[in-house]
Amino acid sequence: MAIWTLRFLTRRESSGWPQGCGRFSRSALFPASGQHFYSHRGQETFSRTPEQPAGVGGGKPLQRERQAGEECGLARQVSAEVEKWVRVNRRPRKRKRRETEEVFAKLLPDQLLLLLEHLLEQTTLNPRTLQRLERTYHLPEQDAEVRHRWCELVVKHKYKKAYGHVERFLQEDQAMGIYLYGELMVNEDARQQQLARKCFELSKEQMDRSSAEVVAEMLF
Repeated sequence: MAIWTLRFLTRRESSGWPQGCGRFSRSALFPASGQHFYSHRGQETFSRTPEQPAGVGGGKPLQRERQAGEECGLARQVSAEVEKWVRVNRRPRKRKRRETEEVFAKLLPDQLLLLLEHLLEQTTLNPRTLQRLERTYHLPEQDAEVRHRWCELVVKHKYKKAYGHVERFLQEDQAMGIYLYGELMVNEDARQQQLARKCFELSKEQMDRSSAEVVAEMLF
């Protein structure tokens, strides 16, 4: 099943992308009825709109339409899971006995990445929600891209119980950690800034010179 375009949607940086490919907005993921599934500033990307005749845009129409349908189904599943997590986050600590417990679906790696991207848009996630999120998807055991999004959530919501995951990420995935250093410093939280400086001191000798200089400018 072709789902690589889901990950393509979540890329933060445009460097290294094929010529002609731009950045996608998250709002393009869940368009209104009848609109194109993936759109970039109103332009067609991977599949035709319902109004287009078959064959327009090149490629095999049936194959392209089937692929678009598969991708749309995967995205709808992510949308449903996001809504579940938003409901969980809104529930009070003491719930009614008859209240239905949310059951979360198993997600493919690209879907999990996209789920975290959307949860990053939430203003507030409480510690109970973050703890359940971590345990549901075993986030510390996922690939670097997923763990990076998890660390962003940890930093954004100051989830102290998972600061160890941030420390581990900054030391083991240095190439992806520069953005995270910036997040730790911009919150102006003393504990987070201390964590950033500690990790940099432990790993700066293994970092390439340009990256180390960029991080040093942010920290000092």
